[in-house]
Amino acid sequence: MLAAAGAWTAAAGAQQQTPLPQPEATEIWQPVPAVVIPGETAGAPPSDAIALFDGKNEDEWVSAQDHTPARWTVADGLLTVAKNTGNIETRRHFHDYQLHIEWRIPADIAGSGQGRGNSGVFLASTGPGDAGYELQVLDGYKNPTYVNGMVGSIYKQSIPLVNAARRPGEWQTYDVVWTTPRFNADGSLKTPAYVTVFLNGVLVEDHFQLKGQTLYRGQPFYQAFDGAAIKLQAHGDKSAPISFRNIWVRELP
Repeated sequence: MLAAAGAWTAAAGAQQQTPLPQPEATEIWQPVPAVVIPGETAGAPPSDAIALFDGKNEDEWVSAQDHTPARWTVADGLLTVAKNTGNIETRRHFHDYQLHIEWRIPADIAGSGQGRGNSGVFLASTGPGDAGYELQVLDGYKNPTYVNGMVGSIYKQSIPLVNAARRPGEWQTYDVVWTTPRFNADGSLKTPAYVTVFLNGVLVEDHFQLKGQTLYRGQPFYQAFDGAAIKLQAHGDKSAPISFRNIWVRELP
């Protein structure tokens, strides 16, 4: 026992006598990150953001069905769902990105469950025939429904960590970091999609790994694509349409 203790003491002493490297040995100076000027107020777009809706027009949006100009309602700085015109999606396609979007369910909303203020932010819309990858929009204030379809869920795949919904009539905010799936040359999955979501500043999805498209019926699966639009849903429920504002995206390297 004494011999072992002595050997340990000698080794520790030798270790203490080894000179530490200079601080410069662990300093990295290149490449220097690009300068991005943050927005002056909470939710305001930073200097490198693409404004998808700034209250003026739908120039960045088209019909998801046939890519004709979007025909939702723009008034008083808001973009309001016109259910009879269908879903809309961005003209541009994206890979990895940071997304900010604000939405409001009418204060006089009626209905219950999935029929109460239903819409969706499709983080990757890959074509009219595909389900896409949906972050659910729904009234989450005292409105019971299946929890993998409530507000803050990745539809039918992930239950949100908490319910951070505000009352109908109040503005709500999603801040999203999306990592697109990658595919091999033969169309097989190389790396899955991941998403982190804050609802009203509260973390509700923490780097969740998606199992594939978000399907209403059946099990999710992946189908190869390279870049996709961001889509907003004109859901067929009978409740009053919701409105959006201040939508911007930052493409990530």
